[in-house]
Amino acid sequence: MSNLHKYHRFLDEAGDTTFFGKGNLSVIGKEGVSKMFAIGMVKFDEPLNEVREKIVTFQNKIETHPLYKNIPSVRKRVENGGFFFHAKDDLPELKKDFFDFIKTIDCSIQIIVAKKDVTRFVHKHNAKDAEFYADILSHLIKDKFKKYNRLVLNIAKRDSSTKTNNLKTALEKARGRFDKKANNKANEMADILFNVVPFTQEPLLAVSDYLCWAVQRVFEKGETRYYDYMVDKISLVVDLYDKDSYKKGGNYYTPKKPLTTKNEISPQIT
Repeated sequence: MSNLHKYHRFLDEAGDTTFFGKGNLSVIGKEGVSKMFAIGMVKFDEPLNEVREKIVTFQNKIETHPLYKNIPSVRKRVENGGFFFHAKDDLPELKKDFFDFIKTIDCSIQIIVAKKDVTRFVHKHNAKDAEFYADILSHLIKDKFKKYNRLVLNIAKRDSSTKTNNLKTALEKARGRFDKKANNKANEMADILFNVVPFTQEPLLAVSDYLCWAVQRVFEKGETRYYDYMVDKISLVVDLYDKDSYKKGGNYYTPKKPLTTKNEISPQIT
């Protein structure tokens, strides 16, 4: 169906949900552990099959491209079933190529960013990764109930976080937030469904992955060049726990009010 793009969205994340290491000590911001976690949702405004085919064609070209085919990370993916784009592991040249490609697509992304804090994780999320994930996801979808009659959320599989019960919890949390804010009845809400799929099996998820990664670089490293290059595709970033900026939506960022180096997360005091 050519109109699938009207009610399908594609979700992926950046960062990780790791808070503790050996001895139950915080490892936030340590080697290999992120200072934040984000979930992004891409909306395509052109036929999904056409975009998917373009990405697959692009991936196939990378497999035989003389500049890329012998790169270990590319070769490994090819040997394991086929090349796919993954921002965290792709070389700068590949990133540039795929970001350029995304700029040719009619799409946009909304991203919820959650700065990791041990106290909040323990008291609000019971020190459980799945609860943390469900809460962040609920903020991403809480305003979607009134806008659509039906919405299919194609979401990258993530261990226990994307199990049916946890996604159900996220949906219930989102409905509760929608009810509280909008005072709407359940029968007025959209029918929202989840379709959990392995990242490597849905090429469209790479777009969400790349745009989330660009935003992550701002918060983790204070590096804005990728974000600045793609800001026209990043319609909204919500810095969820920035309570100091809540007034008048100060924690909401758009192309007209973009992220800057000031959004970099300060190192945690241990």
